[in-house]
Amino acid sequence: MDKVLLFTLCVLFLSCVESCTFLPVLDVNVSKTINRGDKVAKVEFKDCDMNSLHPLSTDPDFTISLNGEIIALTPVAVGGTRRTFFVLVQLDVGLKRVRVNLICSLLQEEQETNKGILKRFKRRWSPPPFNILENDPGPYPKDIEEITSDSAATHNVYYTFSGPGFDEHPVGVFTLDRLTGMLTVHKPVDREEFSSFTLITNVYDRRTDAKTDDALPVIIIVDDVNDNAPTFSDPLQITTLEQSNAGTVVGKVNATDRDQEGTSHVKIRYTLLDGLDKFSINSETGVITTVTNSLDREVKDKYLVTVQIKDMDGAVTGLSNTGTATITLADINDNPPTFTKALYEANIKENEVDKLVLRIPVEDKDLINTPNWVSKFIITKGNENGNFRIDTDPKTNEGLLYLTKPINYEKTQKVNLEITARNVAELTGTNAKWQTVPVAVAVSNIDEGPEFTAPTIRFNVKENIPNGTLIGSYTAVDPETKSSQGITYYKISDPGSWINVEKSTGELRVANTIDRESHFVQDGTYNLTMKAVDASSKTGTGTVIIVVEDVNDNMPKLPSSELVLCEKEGQFGSVLVVAQDNDQSPFSSPFIFSLPPDHDGKWTVTKYNDTTATLSHVKDLPTGIYEVPVDVKDLQGFGKKQVVKVRICQCREGACLAKDTSSSLGPLALLAMLLPLVLLLLLALLLIFFCVTKKEKMEFEDVGDSGGILLKSNTEAPGEEVDSSLITVPTLGVDSGVKDSFKGSMGNTGWQGNKSSSTMGVMDNGMYKSGVVTNNVHDYYSTQYDTQYGNQQFNGGQFVGGGVDFDSRYFAQNSGFHHLWQTNGRYLQQKLVSLGTEDERYADDIIHSYKFEGVGSAAGSVGCCSNHGESDNLDFLNTIGPKFKTLAEVCKKT
Repeated sequence: MDKVLLFTLCVLFLSCVESCTFLPVLDVNVSKTINRGDKVAKVEFKDCDMNSLHPLSTDPDFTISLNGEIIALTPVAVGGTRRTFFVLVQLDVGLKRVRVNLICSLLQEEQETNKGILKRFKRRWSPPPFNILENDPGPYPKDIEEITSDSAATHNVYYTFSGPGFDEHPVGVFTLDRLTGMLTVHKPVDREEFSSFTLITNVYDRRTDAKTDDALPVIIIVDDVNDNAPTFSDPLQITTLEQSNAGTVVGKVNATDRDQEGTSHVKIRYTLLDGLDKFSINSETGVITTVTNSLDREVKDKYLVTVQIKDMDGAVTGLSNTGTATITLADINDNPPTFTKALYEANIKENEVDKLVLRIPVEDKDLINTPNWVSKFIITKGNENGNFRIDTDPKTNEGLLYLTKPINYEKTQKVNLEITARNVAELTGTNAKWQTVPVAVAVSNIDEGPEFTAPTIRFNVKENIPNGTLIGSYTAVDPETKSSQGITYYKISDPGSWINVEKSTGELRVANTIDRESHFVQDGTYNLTMKAVDASSKTGTGTVIIVVEDVNDNMPKLPSSELVLCEKEGQFGSVLVVAQDNDQSPFSSPFIFSLPPDHDGKWTVTKYNDTTATLSHVKDLPTGIYEVPVDVKDLQGFGKKQVVKVRICQCREGACLAKDTSSSLGPLALLAMLLPLVLLLLLALLLIFFCVTKKEKMEFEDVGDSGGILLKSNTEAPGEEVDSSLITVPTLGVDSGVKDSFKGSMGNTGWQGNKSSSTMGVMDNGMYKSGVVTNNVHDYYSTQYDTQYGNQQFNGGQFVGGGVDFDSRYFAQNSGFHHLWQTNGRYLQQKLVSLGTEDERYADDIIHSYKFEGVGSAAGSVGCCSNHGESDNLDFLNTIGPKFKTLAEVCKKT
């Protein structure tokens, strides 16, 4: 029975649905501009259930009410002469549509534009945009509309087609019948890829192929269908603070839909499918908020909630998508650090320092390695003397208790501390308080060194007190026995060696003069460090501070340097005299300045301030230096007469001028001007020197009666025998009683063999001595060369410095020989000097190395310039031939 009833109801329902009818096409005449809210048309639905139809407009500028009225949502301008869209109706048998053509009345627009003036226009073919449904399932091909040109009324025409969708990408979507102008679609089109197509249509005469009308752009609009589900546009990662109040915004879910904007296809509704006890979401905006204040990160730090997004504003026909949002709770400092024990204990030895006493561990539930977790420890009680400090171990977060100052067991056997643990960040979101724990530190006794009665002691001592004066005593005691027995005292530092310390008693006595003005005294105090040593060699140290009291042992002093007084026309000048006193008040300023009773009346002195006086001259004084006696005394009248040097001078900018000066060139300017002249002079001298010293040949006068002293010869073989009688030798006057004269013969030389014995005169300190015998002529010449020839000068018949006194009468009788001797002497003198400097002029006369010249000469190569080896051996002189032997014999004769 129930089955029969259910079948009957279904048949009735289907019959009702199938009986729903409406017009498939709706043409509406409208103006060119449609205002917002205008009711454009109404779709008449017959025998339809309006609550289940949900009609939709494919044009986002229009909406469909439940009674079928088409209403403009925004101001709409109808382009061209027609605007087309569809009204979609979802029936059980499938999706149905109503085509709505908005036709613009040209006559009405023309009347409005021309304000009642009617004009005739040539009507041009202009079909409205055509609409196709996105992803239409077909069947295909499917005709869209016929395109008809106005020229078809008068011509037999055909149509051509080009553009995207036909012969451009995507190719093959549309075709146009060449003869009828029927536009056909051949495949589904995805609006999200191609929202519209514009193809160019031309019309030609079939007979003449001539264009009968202008090219027409045909627009094909792809109407959207809801074929894309919304998607999440951002990662679903959200963070919020723990302990947030109810209603706190956690984050926002963002989603997009590829379908056409402005339609219900992209209107998304957001829904939470779980986690509703902790969170909620706004269905329109996607904003997630909390619904409780019990979110605790230490209980659960992450929540996973499922979010659904659905288009069509959440309608049952809408497409949907889901995603899992991760909501992470951020930490706040809602948990203070807690101690693991109720009491901590530690032991230390007395006098220990810089020691780690105790590690204090704590626990904290907040997020590790954050300011909410990192602990800070504070000693809140028991550390009044500053013996301890506490730090935080950055790795373990433990408290580290250190001993920073020694503790004396005899004074303190136990220290009770209180330590508070807190975080870097302040507590929030909780009523908990920072915790405190007691720490008991026990001090153990050790045998320690003596201690002075006080770490420092002060004594007041006047400066300059006699040596040996007792200043006081500074003693120490053993902390255990409280006795000073067996303790000895020593100085550790005494910069000025001013104090002696009695070894057994600790008495302090003056050892050297104590001077308050010494650099050892700083701010009027002198420090002495002492050491106390007990019988077990343990030590203790202390400091003695001696306050040095001033005495009047320094008198005021005036400056020793000159004071400059600038001379002024028509008035007397003055200078300031400043006195200094190393003592302190009242043994110092104010000073008393005065002139001695016996002053000359040229100067006056007046007080300027406590340490300065004005010294002025009261009479006209010439420029110069004046020594002015001035009496200066300190406040106690201690002082004496002193001399002040005052220079009176003409000044320029406060500085004395040595003499009147005028604008002139300075020394550097003069030097710069003279330097080029000096350089030119040096250049001229250099040119003169080169000109004078150029290589020349010296001409000798050929005197006929030379007697053969100079013989022309160009042969190196033995020459002709020379008669010694033909050679005229000057007669030398010999006087045994005359100083610097020849003694005996000029020389007695033998020339036999390679070695010979020669007796020749030798110079000795200006004296010519005879009888010197040498076995080697080389020895004689090498040792006597400088004496005989190096410095000799011919002057009026004497060799000056040569040790030879010639008879000037002979030279008077033979003037030719005299002239020749002078010429040769000058030549040899110049040549010897030039040979010492290797002058280029005599380059041919210096020693040269020659190759072997061959045989043919008994004497070999003879020449004063021949090189005979590094030793300069002169043995060759003994074998130079008979010609030179004869010459030697002539030289021997008197």
